[in-house]
This record gives sequence, structure tokens and C-alpha cells, in this order.
Amino acid sequence: MNSRNRLIGLVAVILLGIAAGVAALLNGGNGPDGASAAKSPTAAPTGSAATRGGTAGAPRPSAPANSPAPRATWVPTDPALADVCRSKLPAQALDTLGLIARGGPYPYRSDGIVFENREGRLPRRGSGYYHEFTVVTPGSGDRGTRRIVTGGTGEQYWTADHYATFQEVDPRC
Repeated sequence: MNSRNRLIGLVAVILLGIAAGVAALLNGGNGPDGASAAKSPTAAPTGSAATRGGTAGAPRPSAPANSPAPRATWVPTDPALADVCRSKLPAQALDTLGLIARGGPYPYRSDGIVFENREGRLPRRGSGYYHEFTVVTPGSGDRGTRRIVTGGTGEQYWTADHYATFQEVDPRC
């Protein structure tokens, strides 16, 4: 399978996830049997995992308090990996996420290439599972150090330091 087909598959998975989220919103947060969806509790990261994504002992983000029901069901792929609310990302990262959702065009030729996870900081998956996209860094003469990495089932990760640390993007907030 060539990289264009993989990208099309990734976009399809992302669009299906968005459609499921919209369906959940239209359903008022209720499951198919009419029962209200239960929010899973979130725990603060501990140990060395807490420092990978930022501040040690910082609470993990949750759904906004003014929301009567979760906007979509979201389960982190690795509870030990720190989360970041989508709304807390820099504007350029949001622009990149929008480009990913639309399938491009991307500002750099290497956007969408396979991310090998050589550092082992993301959950272990098979070759070709992850893809990386540049987040424009204002004032940088090159691609800079900021990236969004996407997984084959639609998960998204943010790194501001060229893969030294990652945070999983929480789309609920």
C-alpha cells in the first residue's frame, strides 16, 4: 500500500471518528439503549510518566464543567502518557489538525511520512502505523521541532520538542 492510500485511509478513519462524535452529540450523550453514557474517571499521572508530558502531578484534563454530557467517548491509548486538551494547543497545531482532517495540502513535502517511533515514547505498534505532520513554527527557517503524529485508529499526539516528549490530544476539550 503506498503512502497516498495510507493517508486516504487515515483521513477516512478520522472522518468516521468525527461522524461518531457528531452522532453522539445529536443523541444527547445517550447510548443506543437510551441510557446516559457514563464518564470514566481520570487519574493524575504518577512517576516518570508524569514528567514526560509536562508538569509532574498535574491533573489530567477532563470534559468542560459547563458541558451536561461528554461530547464524545474518548479513551487515551496509553493512560501513562500525558494528555493535552485540543483547545490548549498552539494555533499552528490546530491548523495542522485541520489540514490532516481535510487530507492536505500540507506545507512540507515530508508531511504524512511514516513516523517510526524509534524513541519508543508512543505505544508500540507495527511499522507504518504512525504518520507525522509539521506544525509551523513562526520565525523558524526550517520545519522546526513541533509535530503532530497520528495513529492508524485516529489518535493524535503533540510534540513541541521533536519527539523528546509527547502528549496525547484529547479532542473533548
